[in-house]
Amino acid sequence: MRGPSMSPALHDGDVVLVRFGAPVRPGDVTLVTWDDRPGQLSVKRASHPVGDRWDVRGDNPFGSTDSAALGPARVHAVARLRLWPRPGRIARRPRPGRITQRRVRKNPRTSST
Repeated sequence: MRGPSMSPALHDGDVVLVRFGAPVRPGDVTLVTWDDRPGQLSVKRASHPVGDRWDVRGDNPFGSTDSAALGPARVHAVARLRLWPRPGRIARRPRPGRITQRRVRKNPRTSST
């Protein structure tokens, strides 16, 4: 991957493993193309479907050319893993505006009840 558009999740020079034909969900990191830029592959985060394409955004709003400028993109694959330099899963982001809740367990040793 090249450029700062997916920082902080991915950085310039990161190598990712993609799965072609995987179902796309909002928040997935994807491999996309635009008709206006033939031959260019981009890595962007899926926001929402627009017909048979997807609105995609870079994680870095100050360093990304994405659907805001180029319109909906054609998704070819979904990135699930970073292979290099820090191997691991690529985190999905919740949809914008979606509230996530963490379940908090009470510690029986410190609980007063």
